[in-house]
Amino acid sequence: MSRPFHIVDVFAEERYTGNQLAVVWDAGDLSDSEMQRIAAEMDYSETTFIESATPTGEGYPVRIFTPETELPFAGHPTLGTASVLRERVLDSAEDGDGETDEPGDEIALSLGVGEVPVTIEGEGDDELFWMRQPDPSFGERVEPVLAARAVNLDEPDLDGEFAPRVVSTGLPTLVLACRSLDAVRRARIDDEHYRELIEASDAETVLVFCPETVESDNDLHVRVFAPVHGVPEDPATGSSNGCLAAYLARKRFFGSPAIDVRVEQGYELDRPSLLYLRTEDAADGSGSEDVDGTGNENESEDGSNGSDGSNGSDGSNGSDGSNGSETVIDVYVGGRVIPVATGELL
Repeated sequence: MSRPFHIVDVFAEERYTGNQLAVVWDAGDLSDSEMQRIAAEMDYSETTFIESATPTGEGYPVRIFTPETELPFAGHPTLGTASVLRERVLDSAEDGDGETDEPGDEIALSLGVGEVPVTIEGEGDDELFWMRQPDPSFGERVEPVLAARAVNLDEPDLDGEFAPRVVSTGLPTLVLACRSLDAVRRARIDDEHYRELIEASDAETVLVFCPETVESDNDLHVRVFAPVHGVPEDPATGSSNGCLAAYLARKRFFGSPAIDVRVEQGYELDRPSLLYLRTEDAADGSGSEDVDGTGNENESEDGSNGSDGSNGSDGSNGSDGSNGSETVIDVYVGGRVIPVATGELL
């Protein structure tokens, strides 16, 4: 049986930029191994599979695969799939006069991490898809020397005011602040130290960033590496940029826990991408952490309660809100989605 699929560019400003995504429709009867083989054949960072055109209580059921593994959550697949679903739902909403209803401004996906809502703002060339990501959690601190070596940099290449930290909004990411665009551009995975990093932390994805940019309108330059997932480097990474947004808010990188920035990514892969990051702090403003002037968090506020950060009142049950009963930082990541092609799997 033939099966339709769509190709879209996500976080793109024009066609053939941003991050490519294949979206397979009507995939409910495919086995896990069939989905994995299709994703390997597509060979994009991710391929998504819409299992049903009927939403469940948590939204439309969708699964996400890299060329090598399944993921519980990823950013550009979420927005790209929502765009395709919205278009397909709109196409099927034709009334008796041959006219279509206006598309809705919200659509929810049911992913491995649960419900992820996507909202649409603007129209035409100004239309942006926004996702509210799962609540961020703040994991291990990583020694700067190991963090730098994992991406083939030296410790002086890092911004010493902002310590490396593992953050997760569904997919743990080591966030690594660099001093310069030159340092970010020199970054590349060092296999030996990358394996050490994985053994020492939950992070299998590494994001490096700096406030020096290629385009003057943008605020940050980013690169993301995830070789263990079959993605040596990603041209645009919504999930990891959500982790970055939470990190920026907690660290008050721009002087405030409220973040509203433009991020460029993918330039080193000739796939320039643009992502929009926003955060909203909890009503009591407790989402930002105290720092000691060196970029290292005050232990009592950040919650590690010990040198290894593994126990006590830290994110597991504490004031930093990383895993407690109170949501401290709401994270939103947005961007454009541009249709590229449609076809059929035979």
